[in-house]
Amino acid sequence: MKKVTIATRGSNLALWQAEHIKALLMKEHGVEVELNVIKTKGDKILDVPLAKIGGKGLFVKEIEQALMDNTADIAVHSMKDVPMELPEGLILYASPEGETPYDCFVSVKYNTLDDLPEGAVVGTSSLRRKVQLKKVRPDLIIKDLRGNVNTRLAKLEAGEYDAIILAKAGLVRLGFHDRVKDTFNVDVMLPACCQGILGIEIRENDEEMKKLLDFLRHEPTETRVKCERAFLRKLEGGCQAPIAGHSVLCGDKIVMKGVVSDIEGNVFITETIEGMAKDAEQLGIQLAEKVLNSGGKAILDEIYKNA
Repeated sequence: MKKVTIATRGSNLALWQAEHIKALLMKEHGVEVELNVIKTKGDKILDVPLAKIGGKGLFVKEIEQALMDNTADIAVHSMKDVPMELPEGLILYASPEGETPYDCFVSVKYNTLDDLPEGAVVGTSSLRRKVQLKKVRPDLIIKDLRGNVNTRLAKLEAGEYDAIILAKAGLVRLGFHDRVKDTFNVDVMLPACCQGILGIEIRENDEEMKKLLDFLRHEPTETRVKCERAFLRKLEGGCQAPIAGHSVLCGDKIVMKGVVSDIEGNVFITETIEGMAKDAEQLGIQLAEKVLNSGGKAILDEIYKNA
């Protein structure tokens, strides 16, 4: 087997993810694996909220180009960053078992969201997190927070924020378990679709890579991905709209909850669906239709019109 090249972003978390897949490939197949570290548009523009500069594709476009140019064989993504439409000739082929999907509360002085004093400053650039925070604590001042995990933690340490909200998976993967003060339950903070899940993208016709990657595929995780991405695709969801979605497998059944909110966080459309796991993709679409028919369409039309 030739050497395998993994295209990845250069953030600590992206490098951890790529190194993780590299180690698994080397252990399973004994192949040589190298990383091709690429700076994406999302890594270069750090002073503007994601919603204002174009959303999901910001962190993957240049990496996908490396696949198309044959300067990489596989790309390792955080699945929640991957756009719905992939370039022609590329496919998402494998997802290993996902890490925890939940968001968490991180602070130097406070242990929970309830502990924050009135008017405390909380950092996040995610519209989804902002509107859900506002719903439970309308008194908080929410300020944008960009940069990789280490940068965000450094800004918190420097006293720029009283607390920040992060995906728990990133902290766990980077060994920052002790920074997690509290984990949000889904009634307070519903996660982003596919949060905590990795996606491995390859060229569609690369049969050799498919054989190499088959051992990584985790069927329950890939079932959840099907459901959650189908929901997002039907909603045409990007970073411009506050959309949350989370599924849970129970035996051969799957249950998914989906939320769409207006930008101000004044109106929330929440729906749930349950069915057979084998119908995951169809259920994701049906859940999106329920949300759209319950008022989500009017909200999203308004958001996308002004985006």
